[in-house]
Amino acid sequence: MIAPIEGWSAADDGKSWTRSFRFQDFSHAFAFMTRVALAAESRDHHPDWRNVWNLVEIKLSTHDAGGITQRDAELARAINLIFED
Repeated sequence: MIAPIEGWSAADDGKSWTRSFRFQDFSHAFAFMTRVALAAESRDHHPDWRNVWNLVEIKLSTHDAGGITQRDAELARAINLIFED
């Protein structure tokens, strides 16, 4: 099992990681989601996510592997970098 990347938590199901990101407003949240979408698309690995106004909640899991893989760790690191930017 891969340990969660900094800022991410193992979900109750034990097969995914979650993290919430809060922004100044909807525009900033949407800009973040756009950048994450491009990072995910370039990796052909897409998150499950939810957005309500300034909050973006992301869940990572490799569905065809039945849990967390290195692909999730790589995307989590990329998302962290986008958020820090």
